[in-house]
Amino acid sequence: MINILEMRNTHFSYPDGTPALQDIDLIVKEGEFLGILGGNGSGKTTLLKILNGLLKTTKGEVFLEENNIKSISKDALFRKVCTCFQNPDDQLFSSTVGEDIAFGPANMGLSKEEVKRRVCDALEAVEMADFADKVIHNLSFGQKKRACLAGVLAMNPKVMLLDEPTSCLDPAGVSAIMRLLRKLNKEEGITMIMATHSVDLVPLFIDRVVILNKGKIMLDGEPEEVFSRAEVIREAKLRLPRIGHLFEILKKKDGLDFDNIPLTIGEAREEIKNILSR
Repeated sequence: MINILEMRNTHFSYPDGTPALQDIDLIVKEGEFLGILGGNGSGKTTLLKILNGLLKTTKGEVFLEENNIKSISKDALFRKVCTCFQNPDDQLFSSTVGEDIAFGPANMGLSKEEVKRRVCDALEAVEMADFADKVIHNLSFGQKKRACLAGVLAMNPKVMLLDEPTSCLDPAGVSAIMRLLRKLNKEEGITMIMATHSVDLVPLFIDRVVILNKGKIMLDGEPEEVFSRAEVIREAKLRLPRIGHLFEILKKKDGLDFDNIPLTIGEAREEIKNILSR
């Protein structure tokens, strides 16, 4: 896999001099599903805004497909690296769903036929094929999230940046959105970078996770590796996934011997079966 995005010695400070990101070295492989985890104020959203060009680094460089993003026009960058913001109302502005999704492709100078095709394909991908004429104001919050995803998909991006995509959704909505994102990642090959503090989602959907704390990368690796560092996780104002926390307690306080600390219900089931079979 090629390096689709890379941050080299990246720093960012606010106008008053407050540091938001420090010494960030990060490589994102094409086709990865990367999770950026951290507590409030850890720098997650700032990092995404640097990757999509909305903020300029105070120090360091950012590369897209080995090209410095400073040398890429904003239009070209926004076509390849598209963002779904935390609040869909900040992103949706047209009267109907179809009009909103068509805005990006139309501004790319595509033909009416191609724009229509992209709108239809994007709505189909997010399971909203019959919503093109729906008034955005009448959509549920979860439907608005899907409409935002469709608007991004219509741009045919290489990378999707997702800022807390499951916030304010009920459990069924969280599961539906995450399954959709995983499907787009695996079947369409879109690189996903998701900022979140929902640690329970990570073992289920995400390939690799980066832990941010006070603007610095504390950990970077596969979920099993990262969540084995419970002390660092808690220092970053996060917690272990609930299943992992339960098994940590069973091991430390109740003396049960586990080969591994499971992070999902499926892994926990297998671990319990192994114990019972001994």
